[in-house]
Amino acid sequence: MTGTVSLVLAGGGTAGHTSPLIATAERLREADAGVRLTVVGTPKGLESRVIPAAGLELRMIPPVPLPRKPTPELLAVPGRLWGAVRQARAILDDVAADAVVGFGGYVSLPVYLAAALRRTPVVIHEQNAVPGLANKVAARFAAITAVSFPGTPLPGARHVGLPVRAAITELDRASARAEARTSLGFTGDRPLLLVSGGSQGAVAINTAVTGARERLLAAGVDVLHVLGPKNITDAHTAVTDPGTGATYRPVGYVDAMETAYAAADLMVGRSGAGTVVETATVGLPVVFVPLPHGNGEQARNATFLVEGGAGVLVPNAEFDADRLLAEVLPILTDPARLAAMADACRGLVPADAASDLARLVLDVARGR
Repeated sequence: MTGTVSLVLAGGGTAGHTSPLIATAERLREADAGVRLTVVGTPKGLESRVIPAAGLELRMIPPVPLPRKPTPELLAVPGRLWGAVRQARAILDDVAADAVVGFGGYVSLPVYLAAALRRTPVVIHEQNAVPGLANKVAARFAAITAVSFPGTPLPGARHVGLPVRAAITELDRASARAEARTSLGFTGDRPLLLVSGGSQGAVAINTAVTGARERLLAAGVDVLHVLGPKNITDAHTAVTDPGTGATYRPVGYVDAMETAYAAADLMVGRSGAGTVVETATVGLPVVFVPLPHGNGEQARNATFLVEGGAGVLVPNAEFDADRLLAEVLPILTDPARLAAMADACRGLVPADAASDLARLVLDVARGR
């Protein structure tokens, strides 16, 4: 195959799907400056903002959520799915797609099926240790099935790792720490706790932090609290403890998480694949509070870090203000333990999954 390679990347909804997509797109451009990249998303997801911001062309198809339980809505799924497949196929035809790269989620299944209908090769990437429905379906006919975690139950799975942006893989937390703290509005050199429930936020985590805020500040701990865009209101304002000088700073979203990782000494967050792999890559210890819904993938995602001594896992039902303080303060006040946890992170994830996946994708698109 000669000439420009045209690739369609499918993934959206949350940062769990868009972040590895963007990271892979970065590496695809580095590997082939002439590659044409088209992203397919839905109007409901985070992709409507972050994909154009990454300089990528975005096309939309309607979302087709699949009910987890039998409901009357299930009857409408086949018609909606076929409509989305027809729109996805029109996009593949319009850009003369040589291959499809899918990262799971609602938007991926119609694109996978459209690719199968026009005999376009498919490469899938599964972020989580427990695969989602779209990738389970596509793994039956995909040219390559790449996974983030070893042991992911998909046929023909290759352990590639999770693609993360170069800004993450190249981050030196120690050298970037002072500038990162200043840019986020923190002064001094107090321990800093980063709290984030992911791109959508997490009610249980947000509630626990609110309840623990005054005691954290009184203990001299700075807090950067990423609540999620829909959860932050005018009532969320910065607070500084007059005795310790520690500051609580709430924000809706952080576009450059590498800055937050560099500033922080410890994180409290969900254990989505992105958070697990990014924090392991940069060497940031985490208290994981897995999302209690879905198919249990979040708890599974963090298992290797917890077993390796690089993180702590607390069930969502047990996580409140008191438990947060009981887990966080002993770590933040023990520099040796913090350093040991950070050291344990290193080497637990593949070094540059985005480059490895990009090479596989280009080989498939070129018929190799």
